[in-house]
Amino acid sequence: MATHNDLGEKGEQLAVEFLQKNNYKILERNWRFKKAEVDIIAIKNDILIAVEVKTRTSNYFGNPQDFVNQKKIQLLVEALNEYVVSKDLDVEVRFDIIAIIENKNTSKIEHLEDAFLYF
Repeated sequence: MATHNDLGEKGEQLAVEFLQKNNYKILERNWRFKKAEVDIIAIKNDILIAVEVKTRTSNYFGNPQDFVNQKKIQLLVEALNEYVVSKDLDVEVRFDIIAIIENKNTSKIEHLEDAFLYF
């Protein structure tokens, strides 16, 4: 498997562990709908949360969250809408980004709640 795939999987696992430590219940990982993939679907305090995980080895080219573009946001919104409809849920929804900078010595995790409000 390519190194960037390994980094992405490691980042997603770190994100899951981070969320669980903060009392989020993980419902799905890598949930797909059409061309979209939601990295993590979780719930906390009756709010359904789609989490996009971005992992980089440095912020030399920008912060990890800077790599979530309008097209990705549109796909995630469409996918989470389908998830809510297909599961017949009546919940508030939120979109978060977990940005991780992972290198040999450290992992820096930043959790941006309601992240799409800033785009």
